[in-house]
Amino acid sequence: MSISTSVLSDLLQSLPYLRPQLYFKASLTALSHAMEDQVLAATLDQPLVIASFQRERFYRQEAHRYQRLSQRSNQIYVLAAPETDFSNSSGYYEKVAFEPEDALSQEWHLVVIADNYATCLVCRESLGSITKNQQVPDWFPHLEMDTGRRFEGIWTSERGVSIKAAQLLLDRILVYRPELASKVERVCQRFGIGDRNSNKSTSIIAEYACDIDTDPFVQRLVTYLQASQYKLHKAYRSIAAQARKERLVNSISTAIRRSLDPHQVLQIAAQELGQHLGASRCLIYRAQASDAQATIEHEFLMPGVVSIYGETWELKNNSLFQEVVEQGEGVCVSDTVNDFRVTSSPTLSLIVKKFGVRSWLIEPVLFQGRLLGIVELHYCTVPPHQWQQGELDLVEAITTQIGAALIQAEAYANLEVLNQQLEALDRTRSNLIAITGHELRTPLSTIQVCLESLATEPDMPLELRQVMLHTALDDSERMRKLVQDFLTLSNLESGRVEWHPETLTLQECVDLALSRLKTRTTTEKPPHIIAEIAENLPLIKADGDWLVEVLAKLIDNACKFTPNQGLITINANHNGDRMVEVTVADTGRGIEPNRLEVVFDRFYQEEGALRRTAGGTGLGLAICRQIVNGWGGKIWAESSGKDQGSQFHFTVPIVQGSQEDSRSKVKKRGSRE
Repeated sequence: MSISTSVLSDLLQSLPYLRPQLYFKASLTALSHAMEDQVLAATLDQPLVIASFQRERFYRQEAHRYQRLSQRSNQIYVLAAPETDFSNSSGYYEKVAFEPEDALSQEWHLVVIADNYATCLVCRESLGSITKNQQVPDWFPHLEMDTGRRFEGIWTSERGVSIKAAQLLLDRILVYRPELASKVERVCQRFGIGDRNSNKSTSIIAEYACDIDTDPFVQRLVTYLQASQYKLHKAYRSIAAQARKERLVNSISTAIRRSLDPHQVLQIAAQELGQHLGASRCLIYRAQASDAQATIEHEFLMPGVVSIYGETWELKNNSLFQEVVEQGEGVCVSDTVNDFRVTSSPTLSLIVKKFGVRSWLIEPVLFQGRLLGIVELHYCTVPPHQWQQGELDLVEAITTQIGAALIQAEAYANLEVLNQQLEALDRTRSNLIAITGHELRTPLSTIQVCLESLATEPDMPLELRQVMLHTALDDSERMRKLVQDFLTLSNLESGRVEWHPETLTLQECVDLALSRLKTRTTTEKPPHIIAEIAENLPLIKADGDWLVEVLAKLIDNACKFTPNQGLITINANHNGDRMVEVTVADTGRGIEPNRLEVVFDRFYQEEGALRRTAGGTGLGLAICRQIVNGWGGKIWAESSGKDQGSQFHFTVPIVQGSQEDSRSKVKKRGSRE
């Protein structure tokens, strides 16, 4: 029942005076939201709204918005190519599921018609843009969000063109949902949409609506376009700043890695960092979170500045140090004279007075969440030093390098630790060989059998050919996920991941994770899943993409070890420690108490590498641990034992000082098309 003709082509053929224009995806997104905002502004009386999405996943990102639009009219139609559970139905609005082979899957439509207003957007993705995306590997999904994708088509407020576009789309709707004929007929009579069964060209006189308040449309359009331009400039500035930072980090990294002596590593780092940032004093000292005091053994000084070398540095009563320990991140004091944290502390006031500190930065040296030491930068100049974000980022990057160098130096100096690491590496290698041998050989064998059957049996029934093709595709997807998990864990463990923390609502992240699960679900019915997220949870601060990844992997893990009649629950609460604690619990086979820690190890498999029934690589929980550690959270497992179910908990930092809900800024993979 699919249709190969293009709505845009039909429109241009009916109205030959129209001339298509070139649009980039960012512009179409701005136009679409502006058109929708005009409807949401309640200036239109029961308008006709027709929106066509290329794929269901793009519709899902706008589903809440169209529920709001449905409050303005009962004549709203949403079309999309189904991927999971999108189907023909009537609810808040009319859903129309078209075949993926339909020409609609390459087009972008939005039509709004009211008594005193009309506008339409009818575009088709250009052939060059489609070809470019088809050449991209499947494991690189974020290209679907590429704002540089190009479309050609028409955007106009000419009523006649909008009427004709609505007619073409309504015809297409009735092909898939003929039961809507009477409803469509009513809206056609109301707005004078012509004979929908006629393909004859219509002579249309240009007519524009000017008697309504179009300020909502204009305001939103300007806002979206300005935001796009701002993001572009911000990206250019970020690239330039990143290049400068990398050059400096590389030079310092080279200097501190020339020696495996921890004492020499820290002294070189103090000299290089202090000189590059022009600090009056740079201190680096070893410290753990529970230490009450530390001895200053590494120092860089500008001429004329008082030395602190050899001094005993107070930590227990140092509120800035305690703040660093609690937050796991650096603390910056722009002016010690006016900072309440300093003026209210006798210990800090004494340090400032004795050593002339006017601007102060304390940055922790961490490795996998463990505090190894502290880097302090002192500026004794007047006026106080104005900290730049680039300086703070640079110090953080250097402390990361120092942490890695210290661990490397200590490991090299301690042969026992090194031997343990080599033994662990050998075990990892053995597990890797066992798992990859099993996980790759099995799907490869299946794919080979399917392809050989298709090649040697040309008279094979069509139904059986389809089964063979689907089996081969499913197993190739299984292999792709295996390779993707290896790459993801490698990038996380090596620190090559660039984090983008944002202000988020947990509910939307859970929704996206569940939507991803539905997309991957095969014919096997998953356990029942219940999400109980309190509406009054505070906003959280994390990288949206990686948070969704953690949720999806924990839910997927629960599905693997829970029978179909079992139950999976997702809930969250504010634990009162500047964190939101998220729990994914199941009624599955459970975990033995002595294995609650090792389940997060790489390649861990409960049943053994070669005799498991649930499948998988044993990397999912290891990836989750790396991600959660990346934003400063914790992850752990609880279980009463075998066949008693299990609970996986992790924490996410909240946005300080905000308890209000707001629109999430999650970076959705594949934004609206």
